[in-house]
Amino acid sequence: MASFYRDPQQVYRVRELERLEWLELGFGTRASGDWVVGELVTLRQIHSALCVWADGAASPAAAGDALVSNTPRRFLGIRTADCLPILMVDEQRRAIAAVHAGWRGTARRIAPKVVDTLVTRFASRPEDLLVAIGPGICASCYQVGPEVAGQFYPWFPELARVGDQTNLDLAEANRRQLVEAGVPAGRIYTAGLCSSCRPEEFFSYRRDPHTAGRMLSAIGLAGE
Repeated sequence: MASFYRDPQQVYRVRELERLEWLELGFGTRASGDWVVGELVTLRQIHSALCVWADGAASPAAAGDALVSNTPRRFLGIRTADCLPILMVDEQRRAIAAVHAGWRGTARRIAPKVVDTLVTRFASRPEDLLVAIGPGICASCYQVGPEVAGQFYPWFPELARVGDQTNLDLAEANRRQLVEAGVPAGRIYTAGLCSSCRPEEFFSYRRDPHTAGRMLSAIGLAGE
């Protein structure tokens, strides 16, 4: 299991990725606020599978659910409150991505599409990618109906035998999709931290639909 730990800023870090001295990434909590120091690029998230090049048309008004870049001193940010924040880095090409993966984006294979974008734009190889899947709602807290569960049969065939309510594991769905896309399983790190189970640490839209804030997760490259 990956070594996710919470630092004094109340941001979760990943020990396995800290060996890359030129990389900074973190997963925010309800206490961390906008913890990034420096230029931050975000999106108007729309629960899609759209990936935006942060050096191109990206702006706070741009619509999509994933960002890619290879520009130093620029953070790519995703805001979540149950959906999964997924951060990727190509340690050879020094290209990065930030992904917002709710059930709609996951059903549309947003994470593999971001892998394809990194391959196309930066000549990345899936086997060179490192991926961290941050805190999000766990399967025990996330029940969906058959109209949603049916969209996940390709990755969870056993769901076809489940009744009206299904517990959906978004983190595992994304992990399986990434492995299918060529990312080695041993290079995918999952937090295993539930946004709904831990009210003292995380916002959760499903738990508190009227009062939930959003948590910032971000990834960036150090300058030369």
